[in-house]
Amino acid sequence: MQKIRLGIIGAGMAWERLHWPALQQLRDQFEIAAVCDTNIAKAQNAAKQTGLAPDRVYSDHRVMLRREDIDAVDVLVPIPENFDVAQDVIRTGKGLIAEKPLAATLEGARDLIALKNRHGTKMMIAENFRYEEFSAIIKEALGQIGEVAYFILDTGADFEAGMAGDTFGAKEWRQHPQFAGGIFLDGGVHDIALMRYLFGDARSVQAFAAKQDKDYCPYRNINTIIQFPNGVIGDYNFWSSGAELAKPPVGLRIFGSLGEIVLEGKECGAVQVHYRDGRSEQRAFAPGKGYYHELLNFYNGSIVSTPEKELGDMELIFRILDILREG
Repeated sequence: MQKIRLGIIGAGMAWERLHWPALQQLRDQFEIAAVCDTNIAKAQNAAKQTGLAPDRVYSDHRVMLRREDIDAVDVLVPIPENFDVAQDVIRTGKGLIAEKPLAATLEGARDLIALKNRHGTKMMIAENFRYEEFSAIIKEALGQIGEVAYFILDTGADFEAGMAGDTFGAKEWRQHPQFAGGIFLDGGVHDIALMRYLFGDARSVQAFAAKQDKDYCPYRNINTIIQFPNGVIGDYNFWSSGAELAKPPVGLRIFGSLGEIVLEGKECGAVQVHYRDGRSEQRAFAPGKGYYHELLNFYNGSIVSTPEKELGDMELIFRILDILREG
């Protein structure tokens, strides 16, 4: 296969720290054809990183999209901008790598999918949890711990501690989001994607929360019980204003009739599998490879993280938010 000539829209932190390092490992699959950012200095810096000529640097993505030497576009913009930029790409007929969530609203996500279907666009959602090595390891291990009864998934992050400095949390659009749920939509959608990857679509959900007067998330903690069609019941808890202090953290624990699966965290480097006969295994993984695997999946085709799956993730997030709002 020939290299995919890739246009980049959004040359900020997600580009520098997540996608560009992965693309450097995929030089046989991709070449950067052009880069765009509304902050032209960021676009110019990305051009220096990739060796692009000045005439391939843009501050207006609509102008960049007129180029005929772009096969696909990697969109890395804040959530409120996802819809407008994605629809502009889809209308050109170029392939699209879109960030999660697909849009700031369910209506926007559905409209983009309908537009994608009309244009026949090759489209992938860059939901890295569907591509992380630990996800595949856990899915395989599910078949080895007997009948799965339930799981616990705890996600905690001290968002306020990360609001200063050169961090993802320091972005104004995350601190004062113009979309429902704040960082629960931004970060919790990863957890939902992992649960649905492992257990399928949710059948029912109950949700409770403690409110807080913070722009970045209207709830201090969100606690849910989710039931899946295969009978598995999950206890999923999202804590926006604090991380676990005890080590190891609860993380993800899946309980089956023959054993238990433990993932302490996405950076821990090993999935633990414990069996009721006394055996234990440590299955190693390389943290942070989801970005590499998702881009390679886009190149190879047969997309794993489809827009339709992303819509399902968003529907569950918004259903939880509806329950909390309605009491």
